[in-house]
Amino acid sequence: MSGTVEFLVRHGYLLLFAWVLAEQLGLPLPSAPLLLAAGALAGTGRMNLAIALALPIVAVSICDAFWYELGRRRGVKVLQWICRVSLEPDSCVHRTQVRFERNGPWALVAAKFIPGFNALAPPLAGISRMSWRRYALFDGLGILLWAGTYIVTGYIFSGELERVAARLAFLGSGLFALLLSALLLYIGWKDFKRRRFLRDLRIARISPDELHQRMGGGENFVVVDLRHAIEFQSEPETIPGAVHMDPADLEEAVDVIPRDREIVLFCSCPNEATAAHMALRLRSFGITRIRPLAGGLAGWRSCGFPLQALEPSSNSSSPFDGGLQRGERLET
Repeated sequence: MSGTVEFLVRHGYLLLFAWVLAEQLGLPLPSAPLLLAAGALAGTGRMNLAIALALPIVAVSICDAFWYELGRRRGVKVLQWICRVSLEPDSCVHRTQVRFERNGPWALVAAKFIPGFNALAPPLAGISRMSWRRYALFDGLGILLWAGTYIVTGYIFSGELERVAARLAFLGSGLFALLLSALLLYIGWKDFKRRRFLRDLRIARISPDELHQRMGGGENFVVVDLRHAIEFQSEPETIPGAVHMDPADLEEAVDVIPRDREIVLFCSCPNEATAAHMALRLRSFGITRIRPLAGGLAGWRSCGFPLQALEPSSNSSSPFDGGLQRGERLET
């Protein structure tokens, strides 16, 4: 038996628990291969199957409970922080919110199998004020299915995995270096995708100071709040005069978006990802007078500028018929 395999057998339980815990805290460490290995070791009698199954369930339950409570207390800021740590493109905040809204508590069951969604679903449950009992039921079911699927698969196919391990045994200590290199390549690829995503979103922003000055001068333009409905539960206020639209609805409204005045978009995604992406999309349709707000709503709030409760837009008219075009000066 190689030194690498001996290390895994000797420290397998601790490694399994710590690895899964780290992944659920947001680090880019895929746990599936380790769960398969734990199942295979259990199938050959070198690990206890019950303990190998219980440890990842406990680790994930601890992390998910932590994220759930943090979501209840801190709101959407938790999602932004997780996206930065997980190396996922910043638009994962909006994508996750849409997915959670469509599937409700069942999203917690499927979350563990979807990269980029597993760490975001528990805080979203907290943000949406899902009851603790309902959260624990669906999240527990998802954790059990996730851990059980990989570990039982490894257990059933332990013979095949053992033969693969035997063929790799000749690598000796080089096997560890190979696995480490694969992990670093994975992290590097995720970082490359994130950087490319941000590079694609380069577009001139308008600063909160400039927007505030222009609002105070009563200029004719429209401010659009692109935040998801879930976010209003923790941050119910918006920029004065702003209209709320879903990004999909905004794109469908291309024909009625005015070309004669500027449109300012803002969201609460890291790096204004949703607003910048939508601005680029609308520019491809010939709407050039459109700019994302630098820093989003958080940047506006940090400057101490006024906020107001969001007013629901009327279905009888386009929100672009109103907006900040009344000639009123913003009161400071």
